[in-house]
Amino acid sequence: MKGVAFLSCVTLANGQAAGTITEEKHPQIDYHVCGQSGCKKQTTGLTIDSNWRWTHVAGDTKNCYTGNLWDEQLCPDEATCSKNCVIEGADKEYEGTYGVKTNADELSLQFVTVGPYTTNIGSRLYMMNGEDKYKMFHLKNREFTFTVDDSEVDCGLNGALYFVQMQEDGGVSKYKKYNKMAGAKYGTGYCDAQCPHDMKWIHGRANVVDWVPSDSDDNAGLGKYGTCCTEIDLWEANKHAMAFTMHACDHQDYRCSGADCGDNGVDRFSGVCDKNGCDIQHNRFSEGGASQTFYGAGDQFKINANEKVTVTTQFITVDGTDSGKLSEVKQFYTQNGKTFDHPMYSINGNKHNSITNDMCKDWVADTKDGTNFIEKGGMQAVDDIFENGAVLVMSFWDDHYANMLWLDSLYPIDKDPIKDVGSYRGPCSATSGNAQDLEKNVPNSTVRFSGIKWGPLRSEEHTSELQSRKISR
Repeated sequence: MKGVAFLSCVTLANGQAAGTITEEKHPQIDYHVCGQSGCKKQTTGLTIDSNWRWTHVAGDTKNCYTGNLWDEQLCPDEATCSKNCVIEGADKEYEGTYGVKTNADELSLQFVTVGPYTTNIGSRLYMMNGEDKYKMFHLKNREFTFTVDDSEVDCGLNGALYFVQMQEDGGVSKYKKYNKMAGAKYGTGYCDAQCPHDMKWIHGRANVVDWVPSDSDDNAGLGKYGTCCTEIDLWEANKHAMAFTMHACDHQDYRCSGADCGDNGVDRFSGVCDKNGCDIQHNRFSEGGASQTFYGAGDQFKINANEKVTVTTQFITVDGTDSGKLSEVKQFYTQNGKTFDHPMYSINGNKHNSITNDMCKDWVADTKDGTNFIEKGGMQAVDDIFENGAVLVMSFWDDHYANMLWLDSLYPIDKDPIKDVGSYRGPCSATSGNAQDLEKNVPNSTVRFSGIKWGPLRSEEHTSELQSRKISR
């Protein structure tokens, strides 16, 4: 991800507080909440993650973070840095700097945006509930629907919509003993199942300890600490591959270090989170791609990624009640009046087309890749995130570390796509996802999300479709 610099001044503040020169004005988006009597339109704001915001000295215009480095004098340690530095609000910067636009119920995210002071790469936004809190989603016995346009999203890029178990206020209440935090209004408190180390702020503290700048990303680096929590990916996709994935963590909103982070290598399965996740990915189930016709760019695919597609995810409980334990996550797709379920995939000798504990056990038995979704909580972790409340995230990004090959190519690249079950993820070449090339060659790539709505599984909006739809297989 890319840092952003502005020129301005702020009043003195303490800790990871907010600057005052630019008033934060959240872009607005419409959505619908559905019930037995239909769906009602509502409007709310979106906020961009704090990592994209200008980090500078309180009461001065001097950057605390420039390019991919912390200022050594201002930030010699986390306590001093957290005291010296603030993050800034945004208004016109949403479009002019971050490439974020909203229009009624549509959000569009542009890949590269050349702003007045810097070039911005990608973005990550959260849905708000008012000015100072994230909207918390409780989706047990519910379905969540959105429409996505991936027609401009090619190999190596990922337009993602997902949920994470963040704090409703961005950590203000929980971590006030450390610093006065800017809070959810300014996009603080991010965590996910990869325990990302590139966050500049974690729990209100600057992540300056052992910070190492990236060799390939001019505006990013990695600190000693990561930040971990359960992650539910409803959509990670470009026009060649898509997946929905459950990631379980046995610690939430956790600042990790060392083996607890589960970083790549010998510690990957020693951390607090299941990094591989349990996924349904059409290409991975297709025996090396020889018979893959489910999703892709063109009329030869059942779902043509050159056109918009509506995605519905159902969170099904054992007894069909809101209080029952969540036991299954199922996804189907609607395009040009036709609805498509995943086919029944053969996994470890059994048939599955949705994510359950049994499916995940069969999948790890087939891939033998060490995935520890069950060990980290399995479907109980998915139950927990929606029992406690989850934050909606929409993002657009490239991958400087693995070139997005895990989504759309052969990964790991030394595997046999036929013999090594699950290694074929899509038709993109092993060199297609080079982030520096993408940033240069396809800067105007844009992903668009629209038509967000949610409600009971049997809400009026979906009843006729669920009861009488003819599923195309």
